[in-house]
Amino acid sequence: MGEIEQRPTPGSRLGAPENSGISTLEHGQKPPPTPSGKLMSIKIQMLDDTQEAFEVPQRAPGKVLLDAVCNHLNLVEGDYFGLEFPDHKKITVWLDLLKPIVKQIRRPKHVVVKFVVKFFPPDHTQLQEELTRYLFALQVKQDLAQGRLTCNDTSAALLISHIVQSEIGDFDEASDREHLAKNKYIPQQDALEDKIVEFHHNHIGQTPAESDFQLLEIARRLEMYGIRLHPAKDREGTKINLAVSNTGILVFQGFTKINAFNWAKVRKLSFKRKRFLIKLRPDANSSYQDTLEFLMASRDFCKSFWKICVEHHAFFRLFEEPKPKPKAVLFSRGSSFRFSGRTQKQVLDYVKEGGHKKVQFERKHSKIHSIRSLATQPAEPNSEVPKQAQQSASLTLGEGAESPDGQSCQQGKELNASTAERGPHQSPALQKSPVGNKKADGAVKAMAEEEEEVVKDRTQQSKPQFPQPSTELSINSQGGAVPANMVFSPNLSPDTKQASPLVSPLLNEQACPRTDDEEEGRRKRFPTDKAYFIAKEVSTTERTYLKDLEVITSWFQSTVSKEESMPETLKSLIFPNFEPLHKFHTNFLKEIEQRLALWEGRSNAHIRGDHQRIGDVMLKNIQGMKQLAAQLWKHGEALEALEAGIRGSRRLENLCRDFELQKVCYLPLNTFLLRPLHRLMHYKQVLERLCKHHPPSHMDFRDCRAALAEITEMVAQLHGTMIKMENFQKLHELKKDLIGIDNLVIPGREFIRLGSLSKLSGKGLQQRMFFLFNDILLYTSRGLTASNQFKVHGQLPLYGMTIEESEDEWGVPHCLTLRGQRQSIIVAASSRSEMEKWVEDIQMAIDLAEKSSGPTPEFLASSPPDNKSPDETAVADQESEDDLSASRTSLERQAPHRGNTMVHVCWHRNTSVSMVDFSVAVENQLSGNLLRKFKNSNGWQKLWVVFTNFCLFFYKSHQDNHPLASLPLLGYSLTIPSESEDVHKDYVFKLHFKSHVYYFRAESEYTFERWMEVIRSATSSASRAHILSHKESHVY
Repeated sequence: MGEIEQRPTPGSRLGAPENSGISTLEHGQKPPPTPSGKLMSIKIQMLDDTQEAFEVPQRAPGKVLLDAVCNHLNLVEGDYFGLEFPDHKKITVWLDLLKPIVKQIRRPKHVVVKFVVKFFPPDHTQLQEELTRYLFALQVKQDLAQGRLTCNDTSAALLISHIVQSEIGDFDEASDREHLAKNKYIPQQDALEDKIVEFHHNHIGQTPAESDFQLLEIARRLEMYGIRLHPAKDREGTKINLAVSNTGILVFQGFTKINAFNWAKVRKLSFKRKRFLIKLRPDANSSYQDTLEFLMASRDFCKSFWKICVEHHAFFRLFEEPKPKPKAVLFSRGSSFRFSGRTQKQVLDYVKEGGHKKVQFERKHSKIHSIRSLATQPAEPNSEVPKQAQQSASLTLGEGAESPDGQSCQQGKELNASTAERGPHQSPALQKSPVGNKKADGAVKAMAEEEEEVVKDRTQQSKPQFPQPSTELSINSQGGAVPANMVFSPNLSPDTKQASPLVSPLLNEQACPRTDDEEEGRRKRFPTDKAYFIAKEVSTTERTYLKDLEVITSWFQSTVSKEESMPETLKSLIFPNFEPLHKFHTNFLKEIEQRLALWEGRSNAHIRGDHQRIGDVMLKNIQGMKQLAAQLWKHGEALEALEAGIRGSRRLENLCRDFELQKVCYLPLNTFLLRPLHRLMHYKQVLERLCKHHPPSHMDFRDCRAALAEITEMVAQLHGTMIKMENFQKLHELKKDLIGIDNLVIPGREFIRLGSLSKLSGKGLQQRMFFLFNDILLYTSRGLTASNQFKVHGQLPLYGMTIEESEDEWGVPHCLTLRGQRQSIIVAASSRSEMEKWVEDIQMAIDLAEKSSGPTPEFLASSPPDNKSPDETAVADQESEDDLSASRTSLERQAPHRGNTMVHVCWHRNTSVSMVDFSVAVENQLSGNLLRKFKNSNGWQKLWVVFTNFCLFFYKSHQDNHPLASLPLLGYSLTIPSESEDVHKDYVFKLHFKSHVYYFRAESEYTFERWMEVIRSATSSASRAHILSHKESHVY
């Protein structure tokens, strides 16, 4: 008897890694050596009905053949697919990846092995690659034609209309009817033809990628999606069908589901001869017996179904591939079969890390070319992800094979070969990379392996250029996450769900001249006094501040003047209050720069020491600034008036949204309105450092202390306004990132923390974005929408909530149970420190809610509460098929939305950030020149760098109006290079995230320490207690 036994702990049913083996993604792990010897040819039928021949060694395991097919298709997410074939008893079985192929396929010349989808995930948005979604769409099309995917006429017509849109493009009735006459997608298609044509008319402008997505959106809600029926009988002899899915084991009568056994309820699966046994966990509320028994046609049928169940459980529920059972010394009992390959979690993690290269592919049946962008592929010699096929579909796995990825190429080469015009179809379905493209592939890899979140100038994105390498997260100014294939099609591809950052020419190897020796010599001529570098910091940050003021006084005012969208009263409230500030600080900057020029010794005045100070300049200008207090008081009022105007005017809303898409608006527009208040705190910090540095006897000490007293008084007066406005600005910023919510911004509501947590449900661990306020906790998911927004799934009022650690109960690391008055949810953080931050903030928010007047009313637009416990099945998630025709879920044409907000960064980096962190980040802003180097390069590039909003923005010089690239720092580690890294320079710090490494070099010890200080504030947040005590000692 073969059996699979789960440990009787709650953790095992939720995927806890207590029994996990070695990760197939672990660095340094080598795949088992491929046996050499005689080759055999095996015919593989692809999902587009074409056939390819592959040559593999006879003794090779099944995994070699599956990898060869994935290599041929350039398929990264190949773990969702499998190979099925009829065995010698004509039973369709899956190819075992661990057994030798020759022991499974007896007569390979007479057998056609089918490449099909094996594991259907609960949510198609988990499929990151456009190619993967295309193959899933082909599987749905195949299941429709074969009658496996049964549904009502409306759903069938809607599915076919998306297939037609993908294959022939936009609606034309004559073309539609001609195409439907030639292609039969479903039995009795003629009766549905009018309805198909009617639905197709609604899809005008939809790209093939969008059609695939919509097809899967509809199909996944159908009861028979991904279902393969296995005939059986129950104990009474009634004919039924068994099936397995991501949620558990299902029981059908005909095509109607009559029962479901969730993985959480199943303790053990086994078979004995023809009997298939399901042992359930004890449940006082259940009427089922402890063990259920089903009779199948034969032992082979029974064992085949048992194996499929074992694989589904491991793929969807475990964190890593299970360890093999130790071999018995004398007698073996039961089957030795185990799941082999990566689990779904490993696949999602790998693709999210960006450790792969996207390639072009061709849709066989489509008249519309779909082009995927190229992405970086880190140099991982032992990567388990299938590489590109080298030359032909017949893949000979012998000695001396060389991958195109092994090619070395200089950085900065022209990216032309890989995007050149493609020749005739090499494969009727999917285009392989020709040998001639090796040079280009090397160039892509060399250019891209150093870059991550750098973003190209939007003016260059709009030009018809070749796509640039990309990896993880698109962080552009205020536009949406930049679709990597934007240059080819104006329509948004679903690949933008994992939209990738574009490489800026600024940060390429050859973009900037090397200034190593020149900078070294110049540095030696500078003064070495710490006070000089503090004064220089005032100068560099003042330059950035002036540029930020110009965003309002010049760029935004110019945009507003061209249209009549903004009321005159609002104009008179904003611009007259900013223009005097801009004029004042322009003169202030001139005075500072003149003083620094004298300090640096460009005249002989430095001999007397009269100009080696900055306190007198600061005192004079801060006193002058007090005369502008009236303008500073107006900024909060201007912010509230602008947001009120946006709520009341669609034209003004569109104008502001379009302005945020301009490259000069590198932060949210309302952030610039608060810049003058933030700048006061920077002056206060600088003066505190000067007073601490100078002894009381120093000639500059008295002026610095007087200036500090003046600025402290101004900051104290504006303290309340500052706190209120920062919270107000953050609520409005979050409002743009959320859909499915009403009245987020209400009096008394305060933002506390946002971040990524895993929520436990019947489907297992699923990533969700949580938003904590002082009265309510929201959880959302990132839908595949054109606007990159997060859809609210549920809310938990904090009044009456309790929080407890439940790692022991569920067996999941860093697990919490949140018990509200109406529902409870279980969440897991990515680390112990993340869990502690959430516990601290949630408990504080609960205490605040308890002290308030009472429960907070619901304010979601249309989000029913999610009352399901993790033990419940996921069947309740399905919607009626009749509603599908009206569904325009995720790819509805919406306005572009920025993709570089903290919400998106936290989602991709699986971390969180609090309002306290935002407040600290406001204080820690810095600008200046840095030298930058990649880990594999020799020279240093000089860049103007601005740190703000948890992000480094890169410019060619301080005179540029907009950044050309950016690097979000959440999740990065900040260290000093070790001796082994061979970076023999002073004042160098290192930024590291996964495979991305950057070295930055400062000009002095003081600037080095300042950059370390401010970047550390973005890469690691301190505890709330520590920060609050810091706030008390330094008045806001």
